[in-house]
Amino acid sequence: MVKKILKIIGILLLLLVVTLFAAPFLFKDQIKAKISEAINANVDAKVTFAEADLSLFKNFPNANVTLEKLVIINKAPFEGDTLVSLGEIDLKMSIKELFKDKKEAIAIDGIYSKDGLINIIFNKNGIGNFDIALKDQKAKEEGPSSPLLLKIKDYKIENFQFRYFDESSKIKMVIDSLNHEGTGDFAAQKLDLDTKTTAKISLNLDKVNYMNKVALTLDAVLGIDLAQSKYTFKENKALINQLPLEFDGFIQIMPNGQQYDLKFKTPTSSFKNFLGIIPEAYAASLDNVKTTGDFTIVGFAKGLYSETTVPKFNIAIASNNASFQYPNLPKSVDKIVIDTKIINETGILNDTYVNLDQLSFQIDQDVFNAKANIRNVTQNALVDAALKGTINLANLSKAYPIKLDKPLSGILKADVTTKFDMQSVEKSDYEKIKNAGNMSLSGFKYADENGKTMNISTAVVQFNPSQVNLKQLNATTGKSDISVSGILENFYGFIFRNQELKGNFNMISKQIAVDDFMTTGEPAKTEAATAKKADAMKIPAFLNCTLTAKATTVLYDNLTLRDVSGKLFVRDQKVTLENVKTSIFGGTIGVNGAVSTKGKTPVFNMDLKLNQVDIAQSFTQLDMLKKIAPIAGIINGKLNSSIKLNGNLDATEFTPDLKTLTGDLLGQLLSSTVNSNNSTLLKAIGSNIKFIDVNKINLNDIKAAITFKDGKVNVKPFDIKYKDIKATVGGTHGFDQSMNYTLKFDVPAKYLGSEANALLAKLTPADATKLENLPINASLVGSFTNPKITTDVKTAVTKLTTQLVNQQKDRLVKKGTSAITDYINKNKKPGDTTKTATPSTPATKEEVKAKAADLLNGLFKKKKKAVDTTKVN
Repeated sequence: MVKKILKIIGILLLLLVVTLFAAPFLFKDQIKAKISEAINANVDAKVTFAEADLSLFKNFPNANVTLEKLVIINKAPFEGDTLVSLGEIDLKMSIKELFKDKKEAIAIDGIYSKDGLINIIFNKNGIGNFDIALKDQKAKEEGPSSPLLLKIKDYKIENFQFRYFDESSKIKMVIDSLNHEGTGDFAAQKLDLDTKTTAKISLNLDKVNYMNKVALTLDAVLGIDLAQSKYTFKENKALINQLPLEFDGFIQIMPNGQQYDLKFKTPTSSFKNFLGIIPEAYAASLDNVKTTGDFTIVGFAKGLYSETTVPKFNIAIASNNASFQYPNLPKSVDKIVIDTKIINETGILNDTYVNLDQLSFQIDQDVFNAKANIRNVTQNALVDAALKGTINLANLSKAYPIKLDKPLSGILKADVTTKFDMQSVEKSDYEKIKNAGNMSLSGFKYADENGKTMNISTAVVQFNPSQVNLKQLNATTGKSDISVSGILENFYGFIFRNQELKGNFNMISKQIAVDDFMTTGEPAKTEAATAKKADAMKIPAFLNCTLTAKATTVLYDNLTLRDVSGKLFVRDQKVTLENVKTSIFGGTIGVNGAVSTKGKTPVFNMDLKLNQVDIAQSFTQLDMLKKIAPIAGIINGKLNSSIKLNGNLDATEFTPDLKTLTGDLLGQLLSSTVNSNNSTLLKAIGSNIKFIDVNKINLNDIKAAITFKDGKVNVKPFDIKYKDIKATVGGTHGFDQSMNYTLKFDVPAKYLGSEANALLAKLTPADATKLENLPINASLVGSFTNPKITTDVKTAVTKLTTQLVNQQKDRLVKKGTSAITDYINKNKKPGDTTKTATPSTPATKEEVKAKAADLLNGLFKKKKKAVDTTKVN
């Protein structure tokens, strides 16, 4: 019996699990349809979501509906702007809601969402992009009831970002890393909502930043009156960074804005409140910090926030003769006085003013004072400020827990006053900017986390009405030293308006090591990694300056440059080099060109003039030249060259990416010699082409033109001389050392070996001089280390043999003709009327034929004795 009961229970549980598993598939389309209907019936915007899923396990015994990637895109006048983007949103409801008729509304009990963005924008006309509700309210009221009914009891959002931007007032606020949750019965018209909130807040007014990722924590019970749209602060505890604040009052949503009536203050007057303003990352724990004196923040905000008004407010920040000392630190900060007020008495935002009437403190005997007044904040801010005092930087880390790997040192002195308005700064109207005073830094020493040090022995800055004069800056870092002076022409525009920092500087250095100014990133995340990877270098976008530089020595990569001089123009993330000159490789190099880091990949273009540089050094130490012309160790001597090239740079090393190199080279060899022992190619040429000695080739004053692109080098044909042999060389090779060259020789026959010389010996000197030089071709393929050489020397010798045979025949024919003519003249009988043959009147063709047999008999047979036919018997 028990087994049967257990079996029935098991079957029921199995059916329940199957039902819970299958239900999402049964009701998924219904839920998705109702959500789409609810959205489309209420908003005038483009709404999409990737998927709607139903789960009966996630919040059992409740059902859970999940929407993925919900996005709301505005229509005009904010066409294309994202209003809401949610990575995921979960809706909790009772399971019985799934069985309601299509016409019945589904009640939602809870809402949870994460990875969201809410983007609120007010345009210049005061219109907000969040107003997406359909305007035909009457039609909506008369139509069918809403398919969704909110009966929320709890909600939660995680990792949200809230953006707010008002184009008219230029107020920009970003609430990042927002986590918020609340519990309460929204079905009631009045409720107490228990909330918890954490976030980081940034606030900009125009181009001035007032808050940058300030940590906020708020645990509060809000009394909510839904009928009156009124939210009252009851029990609350807020932390801004570590500064505690308490709030009293309410915020009420009105037809024309929001009504504020809030008061806030620090719950105690301890000076620890001031330390709490500073982010914990920079202030450390406040436990056991000894303080004297007080610090308070008291304020209120009362009035209507609307398109034209803001609440009147008054925030007073005060401290009098306070001090603090952190445990385990030897020094204290004393005589602290703070007197600051932020006030608006009219409800007009531009009438807000800030009075920093006094800020002063003392460490040991060093006293520092500051004061400032800012008015007309939104239209044309008026600033009046002064700094005066001395700070021993070494004492900062002894009195305050600054997180530095190595402590600072140096003496900072300031006595500066300034008075200006922002419009004058924007327009560079220097007559309305009143600056005066000096600021100096001496004995400054700093080391970063990578051990790189910066030492500034002296820095003096003078403030003038129209500019900031860097009178002197003497610094060393690593192996480098620099001495800089110059003018900053737009200092306030750079500080307050993010404008370009303009300047004109002169720099002198005994030695600059480029590596000293390269930044490094985090160590590679492998156990075997021993080096740090350099960050991609970027030329600052804000720089617009000229630098005239002279350096006795510059160390760059493996190169040592001497007597470097020239001008550098920095603008738009680009450095332009003008008339830069340096002594290197036993000669000089002149450079004109530019480097730009504006794009994703840094690029460069350069014109180089090489004068009297040593071939062995330059073609060994410069990979670029080594790839273009691999002649290092083969040709000794000097080089004059003009090189134009462009391509990409390695983003971290700032060296040319040879795969992208394009350009051309014109070069002239000077006082050069050849060493074939260091070249497999020259050895192979010497073995295959016997009529030249490669070590004795004359390369002096040889000029060559080269172009290169996509890793291929094209050498335009050029001539060289070896004794009385002329050679024309041309072809291509790759940066991978592959090659395809042709050599065309114009060779006198005497250099073509013993067979040719044996034939030449049969010629008279006069005939030998009539022979033409023979063309011989050679082909060089393969690679520089494994060359394959073919020539047509044998063909040339065969042609020479044919030429010599034909020449011998011609000589014999001419010799035979002359002999016959002489024979005819010699054997002419008295009374013979035949003309005497002379060189100018040779024998006729018939005469030659008639006498030819006798001539040949006389030349090639023995002559018989003549019979005297006149003798009588």
